[in-house]
Amino acid sequence: MESTMSTGRVISVRGAVVDVRFENQAVPPINTALIVQWGRPEPLVLEVHSHIDTVTVRAIALQATAGLARNTKVRATSAQISVPVGSAVLGRLLDVVGKVRDRGPPLPANTPQRGIHNPPPTLEEETSATTIFETGIKVIDLLAPLAQGGKAAMFGGAGVGKTVLIMELIHAMVEKYRGISVFAGVGERSREGHELLTDMQGSGVLARTVLVYGQMNEPPGARWRVPLTALTIAEYFRDQKHQNVLLLMDNVFRFVQAGSEVSSLLGRLPSRVGYQPTLATEVASLEERIASVAGAAVTAIQAVYVPADDFTDPAVTAISSHMDSLIMLSRSLAAEGFYPAVDPLASSSVLLDPLVVGEEHYRIAERAREALARFKDLQDIIALLGVEELGAADRLIVKRARRLQRFLSQPFVVTEAFTGMSGRSVSRAETLAGCRAILDGKTDDWAESSLYMIGSIDDARAKEAAAAKASSTA
Repeated sequence: MESTMSTGRVISVRGAVVDVRFENQAVPPINTALIVQWGRPEPLVLEVHSHIDTVTVRAIALQATAGLARNTKVRATSAQISVPVGSAVLGRLLDVVGKVRDRGPPLPANTPQRGIHNPPPTLEEETSATTIFETGIKVIDLLAPLAQGGKAAMFGGAGVGKTVLIMELIHAMVEKYRGISVFAGVGERSREGHELLTDMQGSGVLARTVLVYGQMNEPPGARWRVPLTALTIAEYFRDQKHQNVLLLMDNVFRFVQAGSEVSSLLGRLPSRVGYQPTLATEVASLEERIASVAGAAVTAIQAVYVPADDFTDPAVTAISSHMDSLIMLSRSLAAEGFYPAVDPLASSSVLLDPLVVGEEHYRIAERAREALARFKDLQDIIALLGVEELGAADRLIVKRARRLQRFLSQPFVVTEAFTGMSGRSVSRAETLAGCRAILDGKTDDWAESSLYMIGSIDDARAKEAAAAKASSTA
């Protein structure tokens, strides 16, 4: 087939969009790869996006097109972009087309390859996710528990701690989780990618992890397709090796943003808020492939940037409709120094059900939400008149809600260098015991500071005892 449709030539270049003409030959199919033969050491890969007429195709470039001239020869492969998969890619850093970018040795010649466009599993093959995936992060395990084989997303504006939370989840799951991890850096800063690679090398996690990057400085085509590359590697471990996979994506909004850039370059009329008209389809084609089958689960944890802190943004709502657990990060909580800045009232999970988490967990979570919601309702009154003007019952709720708010903060391993506090991982049982103690009034006489930035309730008890001892000797 390759001989009948061997070469075409470039007729126009508009940024990442390249038009290629195949005179007197069959045009290559959509979503197949084209290789530009431009005599440079790095090959330029294009992906066919649409057929303009019977001899011309419009393609998206996955690398920079600077210096690409008209009439440059282009070879049609008639096959999808294929990326290396399997055990050989573990511990390596790859780009969107599967090239090794960690300055290590090349991959073995017999490394299996797989196309990046694959259908999702059928409904008969998919399995439901009901097993709790403990993270060791109190506020998540209590109010928005994650499912093994489920999809969770962390939504937040700029600078509220999405990447820190993703990195802490990677650290927290190293010991408990013995499967394969695939990290997709979509539109990441080069600094963040370098830090993650260095951290993983230092912690010994890299041997079971694949890093796939389409960085912020790369063309929109690379950022648009890099989640598919990561997903293809995860699917291979799920389908061929029957291994559990933890898929981490930071940041899915950049995937939508790249699609919007590509859509503009293709000359499509924008939809709501300037997004591409195919927004819902593009998000669905990515998210529906993240699925678990019998014998192997793909657990996805995704960071989602929220533009201008607007949670009604079309991209945010399109992504959230596919999630099992929604973890909302709050700028106001971050400003008050509560980290992780997870909003306990806005965050939710389909797993927070007595049939899944158990009656006790559900009851404690509901009591915690009620106390925090009542505290939020009373905040305007407290600001105007002071807490002394509240009734006795409301004063008690405020006292316990403030302690609960502080107890749900937690020092992270990944921030030790900045905060000087050693990170804490807390089991679900310890989290429930601590929340129960606070809601039952066992900590009413403790200082609020004793519950701030600690692990379990035992840490708070030790902190309170130390403070009491210091004040008695003073």
